[in-house]
Parts: sequence; C-alpha cells; structure tokens
Amino acid sequence: MPRRFLAAVALCLSVLSLSAADGWLTDLDEAKKVALAEKKAILVDFTGSDWCGWCIRLKKEVFDQQEFAAASKQFVLVELDFPQKKKLTPEAKAKNEALAKKFNVEGFPTIMLLDAQGEPFAQTGYQEGGPVKYLEHLSELSKANTPEGKKLFAQHNRDQARSRELGEELEKILDPFLSKKDLAGAEGAIVKFVKAKDVQGELRLTLLINARISSAQACKPGDHGAVIKAIDEILAETPAGTSGLDELKKFRAQVAAVQAADQPKK
Repeated sequence: MPRRFLAAVALCLSVLSLSAADGWLTDLDEAKKVALAEKKAILVDFTGSDWCGWCIRLKKEVFDQQEFAAASKQFVLVELDFPQKKKLTPEAKAKNEALAKKFNVEGFPTIMLLDAQGEPFAQTGYQEGGPVKYLEHLSELSKANTPEGKKLFAQHNRDQARSRELGEELEKILDPFLSKKDLAGAEGAIVKFVKAKDVQGELRLTLLINARISSAQACKPGDHGAVIKAIDEILAETPAGTSGLDELKKFRAQVAAVQAADQPKK
C-alpha cells in the first residue's frame, strides 16, 4: 500500500477522532482542539465510573439519554475517569490526576465547564430531573462564559481553597472544646479566630456555617434547636446581599421542618 495512502488514512482517522461530536473524548488536549475548531465550550465529567453511585446515576439518568445528545451542539464532551476496577494506562491515569489537581476536584461527579482554551467558568455535579432539566441547567451556567464570569469563578475557587485552609486550622483549635462538648467555648473560639484572621464576605459566611453548625451538632447531637440558634445568629450578623445567605435560609427551613416533624403530636 503506498505511503501516501497510509498517511491519508491516518489523517482521516485523526480528523474523525477530533470531530466525534456525539461521543465523549477522554483527552482534554484533544477536546480543546475540537472546541477551537468548532467554536464550542467544553464539558468535562470527572467521574468514578465503576464505583461512584452518583456518577453512575448521572450517566444513566442524563448523559445516556437521547435528549442529552443536544448538548454536543454547545459542548465538546470529555470524560476523565477515576475507576477502581477498570484499568487505565499509566499515562492516562497520571494525566487525569494532574487535571483533577489543577481544577481542585474534591469529589465525584464534578462537572467542569471550560471555554475553548480550557479556562473554567462554571462547575456543577449531579442534578435530578433528567436530561432536559440538566440541559437547561447547563444553559444557565453557560451565561458565565464571559471574561467577567471567568474572573468571578477563579475568585470563587481561590476563596474555596482559602476556606479549606482556614477550616482545617480552626478544626484543630476547636477539637479540645468539642471533645468536652463545650459549645460556649467552641463558639467563643470561632469568634476569636474569625476576628483574628479578618475574614469577610462569603468566605466568612462559609467558615461560620461550617464551624458553628458542626460545633452545635457535635456538642448537642440531635438538638435541632441548637443548630437553628446558630443559623439565626449567623443570619443576624451577616450583611444583607452576602452571597450564600439565601441557601442558608433554605437550610434553616429544612432543619425547622425536621424539628417540627420530630416533635410529638398533641
């Protein structure tokens, strides 16, 4: 067979691989080439395909459904797998792990939305409701594919990383109080820590929610009133307009509903 023909076949196979719009690629570098050529964004599914229950549900309920095929009109689809039974090549495993670290992936499934150059602008995960609802969710998230949206997303990720660092530091301070179930002591330590670190805005709210609610649950297990009290105090001292307040109010309503259900009927 002439070399020219072999070269042409190889080129055709390469093009077919890069334009596999209806399938899922497994290499982000390859996906970026397709995205640039087809002027699309990139959807990356970080998944544990053979062990993660929520990953399996998301694939079955959304990605495997015929309606989700419409996503390929807007996104180049990429699956980066972290299996326990299925074997990846050492190169693929190392590459996936490096990307998980780069994008601060902490759990599965994590769905990252990237622009054609590979810069992230949104993140999500499992959402119930099926493929049509998920497509609507992705469409809403895609509004952040702007310079400002990517800037805000990057800042959010930096805040999340800082929140984890502060949370780990605060956890060590709180351990002695929690072991003695000293809720007042724990709350005093939280206030002192937040003031000393001069934490503000959404980062402060996240830190307070995690520390105060976990302290209430550890010191007074099963006491929904203690959790509601902590939430109410956080709400009272957090400036209006702080991102995350609406979610905290919804969580309060959920706790209150559980508390009401647990109370004996008269």
